[in-house]
Amino acid sequence: MTFILGLTGGIGSGKSAASTWFETQGITVVDADIVAREVVEKGQPALQQIHAAFGDGVLLENGELNRQVLREHIFKDPNARQTLEYITHPAIRQSIIQQLQAATSRYVILVSPLLFETNQHELTDHSLLIDATEELQIQRASQRDGQSIEQIHKIIQAQMPRQQKQHLANDIVLNDGHLEHLYSHLKVLHERYLKR
Repeated sequence: MTFILGLTGGIGSGKSAASTWFETQGITVVDADIVAREVVEKGQPALQQIHAAFGDGVLLENGELNRQVLREHIFKDPNARQTLEYITHPAIRQSIIQQLQAATSRYVILVSPLLFETNQHELTDHSLLIDATEELQIQRASQRDGQSIEQIHKIIQAQMPRQQKQHLANDIVLNDGHLEHLYSHLKVLHERYLKR
């Protein structure tokens, strides 16, 4: 049975930098965000269900999902978010499980910004939180994505509070310095995970 590590962190925490580093070590990474995009691609059952639930407005002319319209819909209506999650979460979970089981590396990583919020940590044996202060998160995310500080604040508010994630995580790396600082911490953990 392959050891499964859950990797999480808030927006701008450095979780993508961490998952990329693990990939360079030959570790298979299953990214929940990528899976979430795949399950709503054209021709997928989840997209057909979203179309049925939300109407023609959520589709682009080419039949693909209009993410912008759907996002606006969800921010305005809390019930819309529940409906969307009811459609997408089972499909995402199923795909994640299949990809984790297909992995052939010494251990496998499930990277998910909502690892605890969506109970995806139940699919893992151990969890690693890449942590950063809210100030750093805002600074990095605004530089990287060009999003407004207000938008980033909304994303942070929608995610589980830092303290709660810290309480739930098995390992925590505070990513408050340079990438080399982050990598040196990951190297130590990687050696430990290889022995699992």
